[in-house]
Amino acid sequence: MFAIFLKTLPFFAIVGIGYFAGKARFFDEQATAYLNKFVFYFALSAMILKFSSQLALAEILNWRFLAAYFAASCMVYLIVAGASIVRRVSWSEAAIEAHTAVSGNLGFIGLPMLVLILGTAAIAPILMIIIIDLVIFGSLAVIIITVSKEGSLSTKTLKSIGIALIKNPMIMSMVVGLLWSATNIPLAAPVSEFLGLLGAAATPCALFAIGASLAPKSAERISVAIWISTAKLILHPCICAIFAFWVFEIEPFLASVMVACAALPVAGNVYLIAQHYNVAPARVSSAILVSTVASIVTLSIVLSIVPGG
Repeated sequence: MFAIFLKTLPFFAIVGIGYFAGKARFFDEQATAYLNKFVFYFALSAMILKFSSQLALAEILNWRFLAAYFAASCMVYLIVAGASIVRRVSWSEAAIEAHTAVSGNLGFIGLPMLVLILGTAAIAPILMIIIIDLVIFGSLAVIIITVSKEGSLSTKTLKSIGIALIKNPMIMSMVVGLLWSATNIPLAAPVSEFLGLLGAAATPCALFAIGASLAPKSAERISVAIWISTAKLILHPCICAIFAFWVFEIEPFLASVMVACAALPVAGNVYLIAQHYNVAPARVSSAILVSTVASIVTLSIVLSIVPGG
């Protein structure tokens, strides 16, 4: 475990530098917002495009893998939502808490970190999980919140969800990369070098941006944040391990990547949804802060246990 911890430590050290830069106001919220935009729309998109352009569609559409992750995540979703209902919160709050417990930071932490630690073979399963998290669980959260608040689901809402997915640079870069891969034409050397150079900026900039984004956050509703973080960092990977290794009997390496992805801290885009619909944003913010700090230890433990780690 200590060897894995030493491998993950530089990643979290960059997060720490970003955090202190944000706390010192050397990097204010506006600067952090623009850095996030650079990572999301340019660096990370270039990384995903290059990765996906080297994959066949069959590698992305591993139905047994997708079913195992979806089933495990649904179970965690229902457990957390059920616990929220028992606390007598609204359906919209239950939905956002459940979404927080299953949505990991795949883009800014998972993809760059796990590819370096587990190897390039981890790219395809990570992209599969990104698809499920963004398309299915992200859409589900918006649908439940909308129905809870408005009492019905309009075509306007479905249209806005569809447009948001189409405009998401992570999805679009993945689609473009897979379409290019289908042509069986290798990327021209200058294009490949351009994408590699721009994509290389994704890892340090994303980690720094995460830290700077955490700086203004405070741990409000700490008991709920600890429960959601526990569900995300411990319950989610444990249930994924059961479904991947024993129920669906996924290939050990793919199962390991799934469990590692499930052990990632809460994704920042969950906060954007919570903030946009004004549904428990402080709770989600606290869960992001708590889970990110705790994952320094928990993620190292998971990576040291799974085959390939």
